[in-house]
Amino acid sequence: MSIQTRLKAIAAATIAAATLFSMAACGTSDSADSSSSSGSGSSSAATKGYDVSKIQKDDEIAAMLPDSVKSDGVLKVGTDTSYAPAEFLAEDGKTPVGFDVDLTKALAKVFGLKPETTTATFDSIIPSVGSKYDLGISSFTVTKERLEAVDFVTYFKAGSTFVVKKGNPEKIDSSDLCGKKVAVQTGTTQEEEINSDNDACKAAGKSEITIQSSKLQTDVTTAVATGKADIFYADSPVAGYAIEQTGDSLQALGEDVGVTPEAVAIKKGDADTAKAVQAAIQKLMDDGTYKKILDTWGVSSGAIDKAEINPATES
Repeated sequence: MSIQTRLKAIAAATIAAATLFSMAACGTSDSADSSSSSGSGSSSAATKGYDVSKIQKDDEIAAMLPDSVKSDGVLKVGTDTSYAPAEFLAEDGKTPVGFDVDLTKALAKVFGLKPETTTATFDSIIPSVGSKYDLGISSFTVTKERLEAVDFVTYFKAGSTFVVKKGNPEKIDSSDLCGKKVAVQTGTTQEEEINSDNDACKAAGKSEITIQSSKLQTDVTTAVATGKADIFYADSPVAGYAIEQTGDSLQALGEDVGVTPEAVAIKKGDADTAKAVQAAIQKLMDDGTYKKILDTWGVSSGAIDKAEINPATES
C-alpha cells in the first residue's frame, strides 16, 4: 500500500453491532504464525477466512520454485498485520487473518509448503525479502521506487470508495459534496482530497463540507451507519469490508477511483521465484479460488484476472 495508506494502520470496518476484532499494532519484534489449512479453532466465522484445505499441490508449478525457497518446506511471508481486511490479527490478538493471509495459505498449498506468516513493521518487510522472508505480502502498492528494491507479482487492485447508507436515502452525489457531512480517517489521502473539495466549494461560493475526521476507521464507518455523517470515503478494500461487516446496511456509491495495483514482493532479480509465484497466482485466479477468497472478505471489487511481473507504473 502507499505511504498514506499505511497511516490507516488499525482500520477495521465494524460498528458496535458487528464482530469486534483485536487490532493490536505491530511492535518492534516479529511474531510468526504457522497457519494451518483447516479452519478449526475458537475464532469466529468472521475471521476464519477461506478454507484452503482442498487446494492441491501443483507439481509443475512447485518445481519452478528454487531450492532457496522450498528446501525447508516452509513459505515464509512477512506482513504488517494492522490493515483489515487484508491483514490483521484475530480476536486472540496473535493469529494473522485477512485476504492476504488466505492468499499466502493458498500459495503455500499450490507449492506444497507450510505457510508461515510473520507480523512485522511495514517498512521492515521489503528490505528483508529474500533473507528473512521468501515473500512480502502486505498490500504493497507497486511504485517505481519499490521496483528498484524488489520484484513484484500483481494480485489485486485498490482505489478509494465512497460509502453511503443502503439505498442512498439522502440522495448524495459524490461529484458535489458541498454542504454535506463527510467522514474520513485522519491523515489519509481521502482526507486530503475532501479538504481540497471543500476549498473548491468555498471558492465557488457554495456551502462548505462538514468534514468529520476520525483516527479510527471504525468511527468513520459508525458515523454513516448511525446518520451522523452522510457519506464516508476510504480505501476500496476497507469500504467493501465495512459494507459486509455492517450487514449490508451500507453501500458503495459510484466506481472506485485512483485504482492502482498491489503485488507480492520478491527478492530483486529472483526470476525463478517471480515466475513461480505468477504461475501459482494465475492458477488460483483461473480455477476460481482467488475470487472465493476475495468474496469471503467482501473485497471482490479489487479482483484482477491476470497476474503480472513488474507492471508498468507512473509513480
